[in-house]
Amino acid sequence: MTDHTLAEPLLSDRLTEWARTQQRGVRAAVAALIEEDTLLAREDVQRLLIVETGAGVFCDWPRFESRYRSELALNAGEDAFLTLLIATAFPRVVPLWRLEELGDRRLAIILRALTRLAGSDAIAVGTRTGAGA
Repeated sequence: MTDHTLAEPLLSDRLTEWARTQQRGVRAAVAALIEEDTLLAREDVQRLLIVETGAGVFCDWPRFESRYRSELALNAGEDAFLTLLIATAFPRVVPLWRLEELGDRRLAIILRALTRLAGSDAIAVGTRTGAGA
C-alpha cells in the first residue's frame, strides 16, 4: 500500500517562506540561521524561537532575545553567533567584539547576512586563496 500523503515542508522552507514578507534584517537573520543549521536543528532553540500557528511558522525574535541566554546552554561561539544574528534581525548598537569568538565558518555566515541586510547581492564572502591571502 502506497502512502499518498504529502510530507510536511522542511522547517527551513517554511521559515524562508515566512521571511519573504518580513523586513530585510529579519530575512537576513533567517537565511543565516538556516545556513548555520546546527542551532536551528536544536529542539531547545526551536522551542524558544519558532512559533507554529495554523497559518504557518514564524520567528519570535523579541521572546528569543529576552530569554536565550538564560534558557539555552551555549558555548562562546554559539552565543556570539546568536547575539549577532539577533542584531541582524533588529539592527541597532551591536557588540562587535563578539566577532572574535565566532570562528571562520560562523563569521562568514554573519558577513553574508550583513551583506543581505545592506541589500547587496554583489559582494562575495568566502575564503581567499593565492599569494595575497
